[in-house]
Amino acid sequence: MRIANVAGRLALITGGTAVDVETASAGRFGPDPQGVYARWDEFTAWAREADLPAGEPFDADDLGSPVPAPRQVLAIGLNYREHAAESGYAAPAAEPPVFTKFSSCITGPYGEVVLPPGGHTDWEVELVAVIGRRAYQVSEADALSHVAGYTVGQDISERILQTAATPPQFSLAKSLPGFGPVGPWLVTLDEFDDPNDLELGCAIDGEQVQLGRTSGLIFSVPALVSKLSASIPLLPGDLIFTGTPSGVGLGREPQRWLRDGEELVSRIEGIGELRQRFVSAKEA
Repeated sequence: MRIANVAGRLALITGGTAVDVETASAGRFGPDPQGVYARWDEFTAWAREADLPAGEPFDADDLGSPVPAPRQVLAIGLNYREHAAESGYAAPAAEPPVFTKFSSCITGPYGEVVLPPGGHTDWEVELVAVIGRRAYQVSEADALSHVAGYTVGQDISERILQTAATPPQFSLAKSLPGFGPVGPWLVTLDEFDDPNDLELGCAIDGEQVQLGRTSGLIFSVPALVSKLSASIPLLPGDLIFTGTPSGVGLGREPQRWLRDGEELVSRIEGIGELRQRFVSAKEA
């Protein structure tokens, strides 16, 4: 299944069209895209058995984040060995480095992002796992049963702000307005031949800058769910940004930052793509 937020309403995407869930379920499920995760088992059981009406065409610009208001947004640093190396760190061994992105930065898959004046704004394409069932102290073997599905995310990062304090202030620098685009929809795990091995990458104005596979994650999605839930409950609708492969601007020689007018396209195999255009503050 592909679950989307179309003009603020929960929808199922079928054959390039959108089925409004509230209408199709005769009001059993409401229109709020975020609310569906609290009833995930009930919703997916209904959706798999429902005789859905024909979908309606939709404008891609109406797509919002499939998870617009998560209670917790957890993010993992240095989770690909080559990215750890380009960042000047040893790859983590026993525990993943964890930070948060504030939920106010979450946006839909397409749109403009304002570049902070005088900043060094960087890109980080990431697989994002969405929690569908509360997970607390779950085993790695059972972890994927708590995941609703996957979506595409960009962990956009302001590097000057990130390094302005000691230790670095990751959460603040990665949570500016628009710095957490997610979408274009959520794809349930049964849609993938192998949900643990997906190609991901991004390009700036057609120039590929990142390319990797999620099989290269140091800590896989099941491992992350298990390790995170060992400390805190993961709640339905929470997001886990799982880490980025190598190729970010920080690790280049010379370093490279996003510029006014550039378009960043981020994609993951079997899910889809994000498109962000960056504009200077004076144009916003």
